[in-house]
Amino acid sequence: MRVAFIGYGEVASAFSAALAARGAEIAAYDVLFEQPGGLDRLRTRASALKVEFCSLQDAVRGARYVLSTVTTSVAQEAARRCVPDLVAGQTYVDLNATDPGIKVEIERIIKPSGAAFVEGAVLGAVGVTGAKTEILLGGPNAQRAERELAGELGLNARFYSPDIGKASMFKMLRSVFSKGLEALLIEFLVAGERAGIRDDLWREVTELMANHPFEKTASNWVRSHATAHARRYHEMKQVAIVLRQLGVEPIVTAATEAFFERSGSLGLQERFAATPPTMDEVVRFFNERLTPGKAK
Repeated sequence: MRVAFIGYGEVASAFSAALAARGAEIAAYDVLFEQPGGLDRLRTRASALKVEFCSLQDAVRGARYVLSTVTTSVAQEAARRCVPDLVAGQTYVDLNATDPGIKVEIERIIKPSGAAFVEGAVLGAVGVTGAKTEILLGGPNAQRAERELAGELGLNARFYSPDIGKASMFKMLRSVFSKGLEALLIEFLVAGERAGIRDDLWREVTELMANHPFEKTASNWVRSHATAHARRYHEMKQVAIVLRQLGVEPIVTAATEAFFERSGSLGLQERFAATPPTMDEVVRFFNERLTPGKAK
């Protein structure tokens, strides 16, 4: 089976290994192909894998699957450029991290070509999990794509929804946590470095996560927010001051301070006299109070 990548960066190079192991013929187009010295850079990314780097037209023609792994900002343009060479019998899979509405628009772009469209959402860090990184698939053609991409080609892909946009919604909302945590960690570690205690802080946090189930720790944070938000707000005001004294702009910390301050204005204290037994009540309280038009 011939598989073409549009964009050959970290995701494409990692997935190529799994595809090659199953005997797939791999072609790829990347904007580097058209730049001086670009082909050598692409071959370095491919390492020992046999990848045919070629023009966009040559990559798309004859490919059973066309996997778009370009930067998010050009996902729609990449689809438009592929359309003239796509035909019925091919499947175009957009694996870019875009909002659900853009996935729907890309499906509209691809549809006139006769090729099938599948929404893809890559979860996790490809740099850590490589070809084993999970891919959620969405759309009317997603179940068939799961059988071929996972069953025949060895990717860790699974059907998520028959509706275009659901897989990307999962990806986007998951990023609230993963990318938010990334930003928080960097701010935390830089402050620790400035204070000369980075290693001690890192050890304390990693030991907490290693020795206690995250589900228990995280749910406790949410549950106890109902009754401890005021105390934590005042603490975070002091934390922001400390970061500024260290010369670290408290972007994430200031947002956390603002979040806790808002919690006090929503009426949490009046609603919760004691910490609730589960986090459901807290989440539902916020969901109700943060509805447009209600108090914020």
